[in-house]
Amino acid sequence: MRDASAPLSMTFFCFAHFNSYLFRMAIFSPSLLSKLTAPLLALGLLASCQTKREAVDLLVTNATVYTVDSTFSKAQAFAVKNGKFVAVGPAADLKARFAAAKEVDAGGKFIYPGFYDAHCHFYRYALALPSTDLVGTKSWQEVIRKLQQNRQQYPQAAWLTGRGWDQNDWPGKQFPTKDTLDQLFPDVPVLLTRVDGHAALANQKALDLAGVTARTPISGGTITRDARGRLTGLLVDNATRLVSSKIPEPTPAEAAPLLLQAQQQCLAVGLTSLADAGLDKTDIDQLAALQQQGQLKLRLYAMLNPTPANRDFYLKNGPVLTDHLTINSFKVYADGALGSRGACLVEPYADRPRETGFLLSTEQEYRALAKELAASKFQMNTHAIGDSANRIILNIYGEALRGQKDRRWRIEHAQVITPADMPKFGQFGIVPSVQPTHATSDMYWAGERLGAARLKTAYAYAELLKQYGQLALGSDFPVENINPLFGFHAAVARQDAKNYPTPGFQMENAISRPDALRGMTTWAAHAGFEEQRKGQIKPGLLADFVVVETDLLTAPNEKLRDAKVLQTWIGGQQVFSVNK
Repeated sequence: MRDASAPLSMTFFCFAHFNSYLFRMAIFSPSLLSKLTAPLLALGLLASCQTKREAVDLLVTNATVYTVDSTFSKAQAFAVKNGKFVAVGPAADLKARFAAAKEVDAGGKFIYPGFYDAHCHFYRYALALPSTDLVGTKSWQEVIRKLQQNRQQYPQAAWLTGRGWDQNDWPGKQFPTKDTLDQLFPDVPVLLTRVDGHAALANQKALDLAGVTARTPISGGTITRDARGRLTGLLVDNATRLVSSKIPEPTPAEAAPLLLQAQQQCLAVGLTSLADAGLDKTDIDQLAALQQQGQLKLRLYAMLNPTPANRDFYLKNGPVLTDHLTINSFKVYADGALGSRGACLVEPYADRPRETGFLLSTEQEYRALAKELAASKFQMNTHAIGDSANRIILNIYGEALRGQKDRRWRIEHAQVITPADMPKFGQFGIVPSVQPTHATSDMYWAGERLGAARLKTAYAYAELLKQYGQLALGSDFPVENINPLFGFHAAVARQDAKNYPTPGFQMENAISRPDALRGMTTWAAHAGFEEQRKGQIKPGLLADFVVVETDLLTAPNEKLRDAKVLQTWIGGQQVFSVNK
């Protein structure tokens, strides 16, 4: 879409300027005027117009630009000034209209708005970079080998930590115990977090430091014991915090290089905006300081932990809405994860008939918080996995909002929904914030937890889209891979990295490619009240965009995950190039 008012006004200026020249000639040389009027008119108009082109900072041409505007239009070129798009349209028109300080030929590549991860854990991902990467381990023995390697690399570290194991990927699918950790690392505390972040394994040294015993009371979690009543080391949901809270936080000087390292990983996959789910004021202050210093280029939508300190400060001072930082929501946990059977279900687990999971707080506490936030300008964004958790939170939202359908309160994950509860997303105006790679990661074992009938209403992205009209798409990294194109592939093909299964997993809930792109750009922005600032390549919006070698709208499904990001730009400034 191109703004035609500027070229039109420039044309009027050219005519006025040249008419003055013709008037003077008519006075001093009428005969010459009659011979030269036509050619002079053409040359004069051309010269006048060429010298009056508007100055811009950047002009990008020779591209297929997916604007993701209201009509999902395509363009050849766009211009940027002061960090914002000022025009989008045909290359010839923009070249005639603008004089650019920098002109970029995109080489026929494909340009999209900067990718927006609507749900991730950037801050914690960064701080965990020195930790042992356990994602994809195929056995407990492989986990132990990786821990030993990490200890050799960082022998002076006060704690030995790791993240990403999943017992569902191991022979027997049994949860591990701390016995081997106690033997190999008796003098160093060890904490190994499951891939979903809702369970962890601690050795005895770590349990001792946290004061955890077989008699420690816990609400909204589990301290696992064996048949003889001894601690196995496995902690679920709230129990994990008993130990993780004892790990010392890095100083700002220690954290800064990790945050910048994590930023580079985000930029390399085209991410320009992130919704960081669950931060404290001290975390946000550190991120904001790096932004103000010009080191952290990423734009952040920060979801606050609902601690008394955070609520006291932010509810008193109100939301923060700037081009680089948005703080207008609180992140709440209703239940745990399906993989560790912490998700709260209406009916028992198919593979554990006596268990239904649990809420992490009481319904009264959720209802009180919803009432408090409904009286403020803040969103309530609640992690809800199980169908019972989703039902409870949706009903509480409806009670608190009282018909306010544009408060954009969110359900994060919305994994298992009963058919009776599905319409409540549209009825109450609740944003479904989902992570497509969860479906393709869980599909191997989710049926065991839920049973065939209940599985059909899980990961139901097309149905959620139908109810609300939009989906905010994220990854939940480091639970899943950081690359947003993995989520794009999972959303449209419903396949994993191996392109399995061939027909796709429950394809009735696949979404279209245009909608998947909207979900990781303009719809993600909408979910945080940011759509008037970013998410589209449109005049007036922030000039965040990504150059990709592949046409995501037409490439074969099996090529989507391998699509290479060539360049990433934020505010009209290049922040990543594959050639650098």
